Amino acid sequence: MSTENQVVIGFVGLGVMGGAMCRNMALKHAGGVVAFDTNDHAFHVLDGTKTRRAASLEDLAGEADIVFLSLPGGPAVEAVTLGPQGLAGGVRRPKVIVDLSTTTVASAREVGAALAARDIAFADAPVARTREAAQRGELSIMVGADAALFGRIEPLLRYIGTDVTHCGAIGCGQVVKLINNALVFEHTVALAEMMVLGERAGVDPGTLLDAVSKGSGDSFVLRNHGRKSMLPRQFPEKSFPPEYVLKDIGYVLELAGQTGVATRITELAHRYYSATAQQGYSGRYFPAVIELIARDAELVPQGAQP
Repeated sequence: MSTENQVVIGFVGLGVMGGAMCRNMALKHAGGVVAFDTNDHAFHVLDGTKTRRAASLEDLAGEADIVFLSLPGGPAVEAVTLGPQGLAGGVRRPKVIVDLSTTTVASAREVGAALAARDIAFADAPVARTREAAQRGELSIMVGADAALFGRIEPLLRYIGTDVTHCGAIGCGQVVKLINNALVFEHTVALAEMMVLGERAGVDPGTLLDAVSKGSGDSFVLRNHGRKSMLPRQFPEKSFPPEYVLKDIGYVLELAGQTGVATRITELAHRYYSATAQQGYSGRYFPAVIELIARDAELVPQGAQP
């Protein structure tokens, strides 16, 4: 492995989170950085950095030693890594691929095995926290990799995260990330119900959050989703919509089925967010679930598609 100053970082996927992460890497890494995205406008986030724009995945693979991915889900990761024009298909291949996306556990393990057969090391390293945390380089990163690879990539992950946890072998990063997300989504529904209940019983929602935040009911969800979104009833587009929630919950339910665990609370949350997507809040920030609760909307029947 080259010294850190000689390592060229590749980055694929410059969306809301990926663009911020790539920018931090470009500003902090002593070596070269090359990026690829199919959206021309996505590269504006890298203005003022040393990042070179790759013309294709093959171009990026021809230069980068370690490639980071920030993509919509497992199918995109598989296409970018293993597809006909993917990172593993050219004459020169990166030594390491690190997936920062959220995928199924099975997908992470299948991609890792397929890349290993091509002599490419792989780690799943999904990220948590907000877009603002990504911009500040303060994400929480949950890594699935063998110990040796974790030691190699941890310093680079520190460019984008303040908390980097080695969760176990390939796939274990996704297990922890999916559980983290499920808890956030479930807690958001629970908080929304209690905010509506409190208001109907005569307590101002702001007063409720102030009081609860001083007791054992305080939480990340209360301080962030509750105060910043549900209290002012602001649910912007181009944030994290219910469709993304349903994707992640679907991954959790798939894992639960594979492991034989009954996840009834997660199933109920799926129904809430299905209703949110169907009843006027598609594409809007997912804490809009409070609006469904406030108007006593009917939930999507269990097992129905959003």
